Amino acid sequence: MSAPLTIDRMLRDRARLTPDRVAIDAAADSTWTYGDLERRSDELAASIEPGSRVSTLTSNTAEHVAVFYACAKAGAILHPISWRLAPAEIAFQLDDAEPAVFLVEDELRDLGEAALELASVKPARALPAPAAPSRAPEPSDPLLLIYTSGTTGKPKGALLTQANCFWTNLSFDLATGIGQHDVVLQVLPQFHVGGWNVQAVLAWWKGARVLLERGFEAGRCLELMETRGVTTMMGVPANYLLMAEHPRFASADLSSLRLAVVGGAPMPVPLLDTWAARGVEIVQGYGLTEAAPNVLCLPPEDARRKAGSAGKPYPYVECRVSDARELLVRGPNVFAGYWRNPEATAAAFDGDWLLTGDVVERDEDGCYWIRGRLKDMIVSGGENVYPAEVESVLHEHPAVVEAAVVGVRDERWGEVGAAYVVVREDVADEELQRWCSERLARFKVPKSFHRLEALPRNSIGKVMKSELGQVMAHD
Repeated sequence: MSAPLTIDRMLRDRARLTPDRVAIDAAADSTWTYGDLERRSDELAASIEPGSRVSTLTSNTAEHVAVFYACAKAGAILHPISWRLAPAEIAFQLDDAEPAVFLVEDELRDLGEAALELASVKPARALPAPAAPSRAPEPSDPLLLIYTSGTTGKPKGALLTQANCFWTNLSFDLATGIGQHDVVLQVLPQFHVGGWNVQAVLAWWKGARVLLERGFEAGRCLELMETRGVTTMMGVPANYLLMAEHPRFASADLSSLRLAVVGGAPMPVPLLDTWAARGVEIVQGYGLTEAAPNVLCLPPEDARRKAGSAGKPYPYVECRVSDARELLVRGPNVFAGYWRNPEATAAAFDGDWLLTGDVVERDEDGCYWIRGRLKDMIVSGGENVYPAEVESVLHEHPAVVEAAVVGVRDERWGEVGAAYVVVREDVADEELQRWCSERLARFKVPKSFHRLEALPRNSIGKVMKSELGQVMAHD
């Protein structure tokens, strides 16, 4: 009988081998051993129905890790929700996912209550009394439901199976590796797939120690590198920029940091050079939620020679470039589809190839370079922002006739949104910003607003966003 490719097995094997080794070192939760994590996730799993959804609203915590493994053991689905979202956005996800239970961290209780007031579903607010799961999990069981912003204005839930998560962690290990003696600094939020499948789950599989931070703070990260011997971490470009700009960066002892990985957006080469000058070669990668997320990784030995490249496909991952120069991906890491959305699922594939929407070039060594996007998605600080969603909110304002949102370069966040609006009456930037802030997550709110007499359109009436930056604003 072959061993199941399920995530629960990773923890069970590790807890049996090294039960007293520290798995999670979190400032708020003290430390959890592998034995602690095994026991707590077993307790929670006994209260979770197979196939049910467990929605969560929390920052990074050890208890959330236990909930993740509990879902893996019970054959249930963890639906982690971003605490950066507005109540209406959270309510939409709850109604779409229809969870059996909605677990909210105390610090986020007001946000959770506001979302529930807008939602139609009424999930339980605590797990029921324990009752042993009815069956063992299967590789095909969905495990993670991660919502991605939709180009039509409505987010879609990407469904990742246990097998998807297993294979993406195995391939990550083969490409960059984590060992039992590593100290992993975990700052990526657990509402992102990267908060699980980029280093964290692999670290717990291998028996490493994870320094689990509730969020990112540049000075705190530099301090942990100095005092706790951090050997590896994963972040988005904004994380590395903020650390590089911190006053203590120049003098911080970074000697223990053997591997720093960046993803979420292309890393500016000057920033790579800044870290290289401190003796740290940052390895770039590329992924997307629908691929669980690992697709491309730059081998550490090529970090300097191929600076700026997203690298080569991970083991078990296949890539090809379409005639339109779009990157296509297939492999056991590719998601099962969008939750209750067969039309969107069908549109995401060309046969068994996942359409990424990203334009790439492949060099003679097999490395891929991300050149742009077929769609007009904005990546701001590692967060995906789809203009259609923001435009929809702006269109609801009584003074706005038309709106178009594009991404513009920003030194700190990589990209930010710029809104071009046609208005029927005078309206201040502050009013438009307030209107958006009440209906959207902060990172989605445009950073600038420009008035136009008309949006530029082509002969068939389509807005030509490429020309917006060249149009004289009518302020």
